[in-house]
Amino acid sequence: MPSDLDLLAPLKRYWGYDSFRPLQERIVRSLLDGHDIAVVMPTGGGKSLCYQLPAVVMGRTAVVISPLISLMQDQAAQLEQVGIPAALLNSSLTQAEQNQVVRRAISGAYRLLYLSPERLARQDTVAWLSETPVAFFAIDEAHCISEWGHEFRPEYRQLSALREKFPDRPIAAFTASATQRVRHDILAQLRLHQPDKYIASFHRPNLRYLVRQCDAAAQLRLLVSALRAHAGENAIVYAPTVARVGETVEFLKQQGIRAIGYHGKMDAAERQRNQECWMSDEVRVLVGTIAFGLGINKPSVRAVVHLALPKSIEQYYQEAGRAGRDGLPADCLLLWQKRDVGLLAYFIDHLQEPAEKERAWERYHAMRRFAEAVRCRHRQICTHFGERPKWETCQMCDVCAAPPEWMSAPEAAGTRLQKPKRPIVPASAALRPELADLMREWRRGVAKGKGLPAYVILHDSTLEEICRRVPSTIDELLEIPGIGARKAEAYGREILSVVAAFPALHRAT
Repeated sequence: MPSDLDLLAPLKRYWGYDSFRPLQERIVRSLLDGHDIAVVMPTGGGKSLCYQLPAVVMGRTAVVISPLISLMQDQAAQLEQVGIPAALLNSSLTQAEQNQVVRRAISGAYRLLYLSPERLARQDTVAWLSETPVAFFAIDEAHCISEWGHEFRPEYRQLSALREKFPDRPIAAFTASATQRVRHDILAQLRLHQPDKYIASFHRPNLRYLVRQCDAAAQLRLLVSALRAHAGENAIVYAPTVARVGETVEFLKQQGIRAIGYHGKMDAAERQRNQECWMSDEVRVLVGTIAFGLGINKPSVRAVVHLALPKSIEQYYQEAGRAGRDGLPADCLLLWQKRDVGLLAYFIDHLQEPAEKERAWERYHAMRRFAEAVRCRHRQICTHFGERPKWETCQMCDVCAAPPEWMSAPEAAGTRLQKPKRPIVPASAALRPELADLMREWRRGVAKGKGLPAYVILHDSTLEEICRRVPSTIDELLEIPGIGARKAEAYGREILSVVAAFPALHRAT
């Protein structure tokens, strides 16, 4: 396609943005030029737009391979909300619904079509995709194809057949966390042909990494202290087991901190309710196992707390990286106990396959070095992924700068039962807390009525920008990042009505 093709017009029309984030435009143009690409971009860098925008511009179907049904559902719903035809095909649909998706795909009705790796491996899928106007294949979470990756999935290995079955279709591999070895494995497994490679920096300068080895009592004191320091703001607490999730939720309630749980053994409906409750800001603290978070798209998380050592630096980087996706400062607190080391070693010792055991030990030693070394945390993470920073200190970790007061203040020791504090409104909604509350209540109602997550209706960052600018016309609303033509058409008048109620409310107080 023409190299001077205007990409800003569709970017503004559908996504409501006036400019690209770093690397996005180059990646989009590579795909438009028909190249294979490999992209390593940290969580929150805007990977999904890199394959969604070219599909819209090309007017054909991008087939997106994704490992999670919930992630596919959310992305398809978000695209439909902005007027981009999209669908997913998996076991959550009835057979009649699946047949309809296939028929519409063959007719070219979709710009984005989401499939699981298992579905793509089926012969019948290959047959009807051969009749579909496929623009390219986009593989999300591409590190899952590598045995050296921290989330290896055997079903991803079958994607190596894509090049053989669709030799003339570009393949785009996307991941947020891959070491050099894993990146090389991705290129080899997918048989990418002279791919354009885009590797963003792994440095997240707005995140403050805080690591502390402690006993069980100190761990609880620091957890409470961290959450009180971020009162009224969104936080994720990662617990190592299902039992610890329940215990931690109950403990926090005793401290006057509302929290809800999330783990794989919960009933699916309850899990969804709890996730939506947290996503819509009804409850600010979510305590979950590693089952929580993949594909979660909430920009305003101000704290992520780990209550045990993760299995790998890649896992830690991915989970901690769910904080501060809006670019504002956030805390990533790793509170580990000596027993975590023994527990990880115990499970590794019980692995049967020698190569798998070797990989697990390698990840274990890297994670332990990160936790124990008195070296810049940001620098350790960057070098683990093969990046060589020019700086030596970051001033945003417990090694390079003094830890925050709440980590050492006497109040941190207070695990006694206390009355709940009144939530503090985040700085991002400063000076207009009443409007922020009104907007969130409106968003909750709309989302509930449509059966969608709240952030699919409006991202937190967009909602908060509305609260800062207080638009009074559709034109002013369209100037807000995240409000495209379709969103303005669907919700503009309702949003302006809510905003118009703000001055009266403000005067009344």
